Amino acid sequence: MADEYGEFYQRNRDIHPPALTPTYKTSVLRSPRIPLWSLQNSLSEVTGPVFTPDELGPLDHDLIKNYAHTGDPVGERTIIHGQVLDEDARPQAGVLVEIWQANAGGRYRHVNDRYFAPIDPNFGGCGRTLTDAEGRYWFRTVKPGVYPFRNYINSWRPAHVHFSIFGSGFAQRLITQMYFEGDPMIRHDAIAQTIADPAAIDRLVAKLDLNASIPLDSVAYRFDIVLRGRRATMFENKLQGN
Repeated sequence: MADEYGEFYQRNRDIHPPALTPTYKTSVLRSPRIPLWSLQNSLSEVTGPVFTPDELGPLDHDLIKNYAHTGDPVGERTIIHGQVLDEDARPQAGVLVEIWQANAGGRYRHVNDRYFAPIDPNFGGCGRTLTDAEGRYWFRTVKPGVYPFRNYINSWRPAHVHFSIFGSGFAQRLITQMYFEGDPMIRHDAIAQTIADPAAIDRLVAKLDLNASIPLDSVAYRFDIVLRGRRATMFENKLQGN
């Protein structure tokens, strides 16, 4: 284990996909054409707002119940849990973790989702929670379904859950996707396959965790989220996160 501040970890750019990846056709329009500008964050952006349990509802982490109107949603009842850690394995407490996903039929509750799978009237598809003192989080949900998207003629997204992880303010935000162990669709996914390193893709795959499952109720998957090291360049006489 490192000391209180740990080591400074350089970003490994070899495992990040390039912005322009033509096999994922949407990146052709979305990738920048000119160099990006680095804008200085204001003090308010990096120090707030502070997220507290009082701002969360009692069912925000329970996607089976937080939108239910006439009963539970249809689908494979699933628990997703894990820890938020830095690269020195120190737990990160009080981190706001948000998720959103398609329903069991592979459809999002979104006006622009035109897939003909039905909308589940009892499933909203989003949740949020704060990590505890040990950096732990958990959600209860249904396993999302695969769905087609307009990349090539027969392109499908594997089952996945979107994650958003906030730091101490809105300007400190990481967004990623989580896949499920054993899904054969991952190796055919145009988005996941923009990552050249198979080991990096594997770090996006939640592992089956039967020890955390609820017998005769819900199967569990574990997905740990590892952030960069805490020791960064000194700026305005204080350590900044990476």
